[in-house]
Amino acid sequence: MSLPRFYPVFDDIRWLERMLPLGVKLVQLRIKDTPMAEVKAQLQAGKELCAEHDAIMVVNDYWELAIELGCDWLHLGQEDLNEADLDAIRAAGLKLGVSTHDNAELDRVLEFNPEYVALGPVYPTILKKMKWHQQGLGKVTEWKELLSDTPLCAIGGMSVERAPGAFEAGADIVAAVTDITLNDDPEARVREWLEVCK
Repeated sequence: MSLPRFYPVFDDIRWLERMLPLGVKLVQLRIKDTPMAEVKAQLQAGKELCAEHDAIMVVNDYWELAIELGCDWLHLGQEDLNEADLDAIRAAGLKLGVSTHDNAELDRVLEFNPEYVALGPVYPTILKKMKWHQQGLGKVTEWKELLSDTPLCAIGGMSVERAPGAFEAGADIVAAVTDITLNDDPEARVREWLEVCK
């Protein structure tokens, strides 16, 4: 399966409203600490926006809502995998992406035959506290050899400047969060991303 190489992750529908018109074709909505009714409304709006712009929207975590709303893609972290009904997810036709950080987690997720595997953090990240500090590009190369045809997504501390190295190391996709959301000119930064990920 071939996916767009640039994969921004946003925490609010307003980011999609700004970035999809620029040509973003793969995006994740990762909404945290928000009332469920608001999450549902944002996911529904995101689904419609992505359809308008011929883009793929990946729902982070909320697998039941993804099924209810008829979404196509879902991303689960390791903790989410413990609680999610993977049979129901597959029965609904959802395509699955998963987070991994070490070999045990990779072995576990490959049993689910995911559509992509995310490895992180490749570089130190300020997005969230985690016990893994930095995987490095060598791990990207190692993971890609293990994954073969399954797309590999590099995430964590990624920037426009670091993206070429991640691709060279074997990543098929590069995900970005704060490099865009904390930038003084997020639109200009996304244009740079789209250029480097051609």
